[in-house]
Amino acid sequence: MWRASLETLDFLPLTTVDYSGGVIITDWYSDGNKKESIKITLRFLSNEIRSDSLKIIVHKKICSNDLNCSTSLVSSSVIKDELRSTILRKASLFEKAKKNKK
Repeated sequence: MWRASLETLDFLPLTTVDYSGGVIITDWYSDGNKKESIKITLRFLSNEIRSDSLKIIVHKKICSNDLNCSTSLVSSSVIKDELRSTILRKASLFEKAKKNKK
């Protein structure tokens, strides 16, 4: 799951990558809209490839100007669902490839 997560988030700047603590935290990312950006935190709750083994937290920052920004926790989002699905799919493929090598 770790490798799948890093490959999935490879386009984002990472601020914290702690394998022993089971946490990956990205920096604020904007895809061109300078007034909105997101920050993603992944927490690994288990080494098993299951949807409940991964906690995804997404924060959204909206700025009206350089000094006036508000940050909020995104409770349900397409981003979280897509990330979870992509990571689990990649992790399954990596696991299958690993078993086939043996």
